[in-house]
Amino acid sequence: MNWKITFYNPKVETETLNFPPGILANFLHIAEMIEELGPNLGKPYVGTMGSGLYEIRSKGKEGIGRSLYCTAKGREIIILHSFIKKSQKTPKKELDLAKKRLKEVQQ
Repeated sequence: MNWKITFYNPKVETETLNFPPGILANFLHIAEMIEELGPNLGKPYVGTMGSGLYEIRSKGKEGIGRSLYCTAKGREIIILHSFIKKSQKTPKKELDLAKKRLKEVQQ
């Protein structure tokens, strides 16, 4: 059985699909692999952020995109937040937003 990727809300879907073309192409490639093989691909495709939060690590000539996600029952992956990474470390406000949404999804 394959995995299914969904978005936390339409705004997150728009943020993700509005990545610059190179980053979006890489995101879609990784998303296809996740749907087929599951979310535990490991680096360089995905990484763990702790507490049940993971990241899709998209790269393109335009920079780096991150999509923070969690897994749910029934082989579902929920993209909680997507953003273009501008610094080495994931910004706290981006991480906090994803953690807040993670708590909402887990209730």
